[in-house]
Amino acid sequence: MSTVTLGPYTLANAVILAPMAGVTDQPFRSLCKRLGAGLVVSEMVTSDVRLWKTRKSQLRLRHDNDIEPRSVQIAGGDAQMLAAAAQANVELGAQIIDINMGCPAKKVCNKAAGSALMRDEALVREILHSVVQAVSVPVTLKMRTGWDADNKNAINIARMAEDAGIQALAVHGRTRNQLYTGHAEYDTIAAVKQAVSIPVFANGDIDSPEKARAVLDHTGADAVMIGRAAQGRPWIFREIAHYLAHGERLAAPSLEEIRSLLLEHLAALHRFYGLTMGARIARKHVGWYLATLPGAETFRRQFNQLEDSNAQQDSIEQFFATCQVQNNTPGVAA
Repeated sequence: MSTVTLGPYTLANAVILAPMAGVTDQPFRSLCKRLGAGLVVSEMVTSDVRLWKTRKSQLRLRHDNDIEPRSVQIAGGDAQMLAAAAQANVELGAQIIDINMGCPAKKVCNKAAGSALMRDEALVREILHSVVQAVSVPVTLKMRTGWDADNKNAINIARMAEDAGIQALAVHGRTRNQLYTGHAEYDTIAAVKQAVSIPVFANGDIDSPEKARAVLDHTGADAVMIGRAAQGRPWIFREIAHYLAHGERLAAPSLEEIRSLLLEHLAALHRFYGLTMGARIARKHVGWYLATLPGAETFRRQFNQLEDSNAQQDSIEQFFATCQVQNNTPGVAA
């Protein structure tokens, strides 16, 4: 498989962390990069700079300590605002700008942003040209196959994107109307790959090394983009990268390694967000990490009552100590 380049940046491999709102914050991106992701993309930042004074936006706008190349996703429905947001993020340290035309969330689509943009191709063209012309760094685009089953226009938009100077496309194999239901289809991604000469990243339902290989073979895409399958399982990047390179599976992480990674992630969340906010945000991550382990549901309910960072750490230590005693870990390799 040939290497993927975005402007001056050559990706270490063809396995990319998808941008996910409320998930791909700086602590999670750093962990995924260390565990084998070739590129990590930030959670989306609103293009409305008037909203950047909120605590949430301030945290999302911290690009200075991120691992390079720093890819930042922007979302909005106004071409000039998106261009200004792209410029501002580059000034704050972004090295790649990603435009969000893939998010299906109602609160995003109701503002004519995210995947709602795919209904207005004239606006899409204006946005793509405006953002590319506004910055000197590579610009990428994340989109879906279309608005609904009767309106699949990913090929049209892909060609527009290439014409505007977009340097790579990530395509989620669902329409906006599907949200995350049903199964991703990859024929449209394959058609997009045939229609353009820029790199194409296949996204949607890729949850194992074997699935990644199959999707790449089916679509001809240049890389896979992993979203929900990385939640609580950041080692999936090294597993897929190793399988793509060598055709064999890595051993599943040991219980001790999962414990160590979870505690590392927990500490990073506490540092990044502060103890109170960090403790709350940690809850969903802990639930994902432990989902396949025995006793996880009971533990999660107790853990979600904890407000103190030290109590959270101690409870996780105790949970894994109990797991070691039981020596019963079904699903760790899943």
